[in-house]
Amino acid sequence: MKKIQYIILSLALIIVATSANAQKESDTPSGTLSPYSQMGLGLLSEPQTGFNAGMNNISIGMRGHADVNTGNPASYSAVDSLSFIFDAGVSGQITNFSQNGNKINRKSACIDYVVALFRVTKGLGVSFGFQPYSQVGYDYKEIKYINDNPTQQYANYYHARQGGIQQYYVGFGWSPVKYVSIGANGAYFHGDIDRYVYNTSADETTDKYTKSYEINISSYKLDAGLQVMIPIGKRDQLTLGGTYGFGHKLNADQNLYYIHTTTATSELDTVKYVAQNAFSIPHTFGAGISYQHGSKWRIGVDASLQKWSYLKYPVFKEGNNGTKGFVMSDNYFVDRKRLAIGGEYCYNDMSRNFFDRIRYRLGASYTTPYYNIGSNKGPREISVSAGLAIPIINGYNNRSIVNVAFQWVNTEAASLIKENTFRLKIGFTFNERWFMKWKVE
Repeated sequence: MKKIQYIILSLALIIVATSANAQKESDTPSGTLSPYSQMGLGLLSEPQTGFNAGMNNISIGMRGHADVNTGNPASYSAVDSLSFIFDAGVSGQITNFSQNGNKINRKSACIDYVVALFRVTKGLGVSFGFQPYSQVGYDYKEIKYINDNPTQQYANYYHARQGGIQQYYVGFGWSPVKYVSIGANGAYFHGDIDRYVYNTSADETTDKYTKSYEINISSYKLDAGLQVMIPIGKRDQLTLGGTYGFGHKLNADQNLYYIHTTTATSELDTVKYVAQNAFSIPHTFGAGISYQHGSKWRIGVDASLQKWSYLKYPVFKEGNNGTKGFVMSDNYFVDRKRLAIGGEYCYNDMSRNFFDRIRYRLGASYTTPYYNIGSNKGPREISVSAGLAIPIINGYNNRSIVNVAFQWVNTEAASLIKENTFRLKIGFTFNERWFMKWKVE
């Protein structure tokens, strides 16, 4: 009965956190303010929870009895039989945008994730929660001269977008035989992405228009994972991991409401354009390896490939003869590759000295873009992170921890905006022995 009560409590907390996140997104764009989030489905998020944020989100080969590792569901089978793990995280960031000598700083914050993990029976762990798939949020002004002549009047084009895609998942990890584990996550894939473009002009004879793009996604997402554990001596273990994400159509339309105002007559004309079933997610492949020396230290490497280049994207075209409409472009996307390395060290997790029990984490990654911007490649991303796992000291378990991670991300593309983001992530991992059967004498 207690197990059911705690599961219901965790679900309630997830619902509350999701509602708070939805309310936040209605007031501000999202956890990002990057103009690059207007491309594709937005800025893609890596699977992360408290334990791997400081290691730059390595996950595929990572395995631990106190970790909720959504990056590879095969890891769920390692959960301690006495534990119910609840993990939630938030982040805040400051981004410096620079181009052609111009600089500006912007701040944003968001709820990152809420997840839980528990063991059903020997060798079978179950996890549920929500995490972002992508984030979208920007607001900027673009100045264009009429006929590209700086001596002519100019027009201001305002661009704004908000939203993103969330995944609400349930997954399992099962170890059918010793040293082998398989797992899967099934997610409800949902998001609203709205984009607005409108113009004002110093020339009063220039017609005005507003373009309102709307995407509503309501679909599913499936991911599978495998881990093979190889004991080395009495304390060490090598873990090999692999993941696969199923690519498929999202059955989501791209809607565009084109509102044209003729200045001379003040007539308003609204036309709706639709690109049906225009969006997909790619097949994704991942491989990882980790080496663990008891509870003292572990290190891992991840490599992943997302096959975006096989997908098409709806691009709105306006012809010289006045024709308008969507064209499905097959050269918008490119394959996205990511390589990451990370590790953690703990002097002695059984020591009575508080500082000896802190876990110190480091990580770095390199990620290629998944889209082109015109004839140029999108921005590549370099990231470095560091973090701490600080034990919560109380009178009855000492198993819960506060995870703190600092991350620097450099996003840059040739002749385009350069971004330097400094991010602080805080996660709370509550690991309580809720299923222990106490003996009273």
